[in-house]
Amino acid sequence: MSTAELQLSSGVLRARVRQVRASSFGVAVITGVLVGAAVADLARGGRLMGVLSAGRAELAAPLLVGLMVGTALCERRWPAEERPLFARGHLQDACYLALHAALVIPLMTLLSVGSALLLESYLPWIELRPAEHLPRALLVVLTIVAMDGANWLAHYADHRLEALWRFHALHHSQEELSVLTSFRAHPLMHTTGFILATVPVVVLMPTLPIAPVLITTYVCVGTLQHANLRWTFGPLGKFIVSPAYHRLHHDPLRQDLNLGVVLVVWDLLSGRARFPSPADPVRTTGLAGRPVPVEQQVRSAGVRLMATQLAEPFKVRGRPVS
Repeated sequence: MSTAELQLSSGVLRARVRQVRASSFGVAVITGVLVGAAVADLARGGRLMGVLSAGRAELAAPLLVGLMVGTALCERRWPAEERPLFARGHLQDACYLALHAALVIPLMTLLSVGSALLLESYLPWIELRPAEHLPRALLVVLTIVAMDGANWLAHYADHRLEALWRFHALHHSQEELSVLTSFRAHPLMHTTGFILATVPVVVLMPTLPIAPVLITTYVCVGTLQHANLRWTFGPLGKFIVSPAYHRLHHDPLRQDLNLGVVLVVWDLLSGRARFPSPADPVRTTGLAGRPVPVEQQVRSAGVRLMATQLAEPFKVRGRPVS
C-alpha cells in the first residue's frame, strides 16, 4: 500500500472514530461492569439461574401478560386514535417486546443485583438498619414510593443529559402509541434507572425482600400508561399516571412535562404536572424531525430497522435536550 493510500485509510479511520459517540460507549461500559459483577457474584454462590428465573417471574408474570391482552382489547374497542390492528408502529413494538423477553428482562435482573453489590461494597454506611424495626407494611410502602422517586429522577436525567437522551429518544420516537410501546426501549436505557432505584432498597430494606407481586403490580401500572386510550383514571389520575396523562409527555412539544413513572407526586412537586381533560384533542406523538429512524418513514421495518435504531445512540448527532 502506497503512502497516499495509507494516509487516506488513516483519514477514513479517524473520521469514523469521530463519528462514534464516546459517552454512549461509557454507558455501555458501566452496564457491562454492573452485569459482570452480578454474574460473577451469583455464579460463585450457584444462584445465577435461580435469580434469573425469579426475575423473569416478576417481570413477565401472568398478571402482566393478562394486563397487556386486556388492554389491547380495550384499545380496539375504545382507541384514543383509530388505527389498523397491524399498524407499522404496533409491529415494530412487537419486535421490541420479543427483545425485552429474550434480553432485557435478564439484563434488568442483573442490573438490579449489580447495583446492589456496588452500593453495599462501596457505600455500606447508607444502610438504615434502624428502619428494619418499622412495621413491615410501612417499610414496603416507603421503599416503593422512594423507588418511584428514583425512577422519576432517572427519567428526568434521560431528558436533560445528552448522553442519556440518546438512548431514551428511541422510546419517544414511536408515533403510534400502544400498550406495547412500554417495551420500545434501548436496553442500555435501563442502567441509570436501576442504579438509582436500587438506592432506596439498600437504604431501607437491606436484608428484607419486597414481595414479587408488588414489583409485578408496579410494572403493570407502568406498562398501562402507554395504552392507546383516553383513560384519565378520574380522581385517581391525580395520584397515578394514566394513559391520557402520559400521552401528553409523548407530545414532541411537551416532553419536559408529566415525567412520572407510576406516581404523579414528583411532577406536582417539580411543577411539571399537566392534567388532561377527556375533551382534549388527541395529541400527536413522536420526535420532531424524526432524528431516530422510524417505521413510518421506511419501506421495510422489523428486525433490520430495530438494529438500526439500537445503533443510533452510538452515532454522532446533535439534539437540544428539553
